[in-house]
Amino acid sequence: MSRIGKKPLAIPAGATVDIAGPTVVVKGPKGTLSRELPGGITARTEDGKVIVERASDSDIHRSLHGLSRTLVGNMLVGVTQGYQKSLEIVGTGYRAVKSGPKITVTIGYSHPVEVVPPTGIDLDVPNPNLIIVKGADKEAVGQLAANIRAIKLPEPYQGKGIRYSGEKVRHKAGKTGKK
Repeated sequence: MSRIGKKPLAIPAGATVDIAGPTVVVKGPKGTLSRELPGGITARTEDGKVIVERASDSDIHRSLHGLSRTLVGNMLVGVTQGYQKSLEIVGTGYRAVKSGPKITVTIGYSHPVEVVPPTGIDLDVPNPNLIIVKGADKEAVGQLAANIRAIKLPEPYQGKGIRYSGEKVRHKAGKTGKK
């Protein structure tokens, strides 16, 4: 039995869970998320908890059991508390500006780069060197943050570029000239 998969998930106050066949729909104050569970994995609600079960002890069902339970747990946290990722912009003249729902990043290219968030994801720029990605869907927040970071990865010599807050960039020694 999966150690993670067998634990029941408590439904937080303000969230509702609807299960129709393989589809799990979670509603809360931050939005609505839905996910279809893989074949052989089922979910049910009982006494204010969500229980995820597997059909058999085959390798594929065992591997998907804990994953499915974690995905449903992420949905419950997302619709009640939400997720966020912070990105720092490091470099002289590098900055981000919010205009409506999108942001414009000036990062050393000949043109500014515009980032338009998908529905359900909010971008915030509290200062020109900080971008905050917020939303209910953990997967979408992480993917958009990774896409923004990929615009200009932090380079190893001076550390300029876009990085996650708290990310350590390994620096390399520069070239030394012969005399």
